Amino acid sequence: MKTAAIAFAVVGLATATATASVAASRATDTAYLAASRCKGLAAGLGSVDTTNLDTFLKVESRNRNENIYQQGIEVQGKAKREAGFADAKPRLTAELNGRCMTFMVGDKTVGAH
Repeated sequence: MKTAAIAFAVVGLATATATASVAASRATDTAYLAASRCKGLAAGLGSVDTTNLDTFLKVESRNRNENIYQQGIEVQGKAKREAGFADAKPRLTAELNGRCMTFMVGDKTVGAH
């Protein structure tokens, strides 16, 4: 009886650890949407290497809730259009060179749970 209880405890601990490590590697929806905005800004402002950002978005879009995925597409399009306004370019360039850099440098821990 004790052996069975210990076995269940070990299996439960192993499952919890595996689940936590998978959850920790996935970015939050907020981080995913922020990265989508950054992609739109980069596309609208141009002249920025978005290789790491593209990879982040591609990986994070897998198994993403459909509503969040669609919001990401909308946020990206809105940011791209917003970057087309001349009076907004300085502010958006600062955003792209500031908070968006965390997504563009390839930090794999960005926005993890």
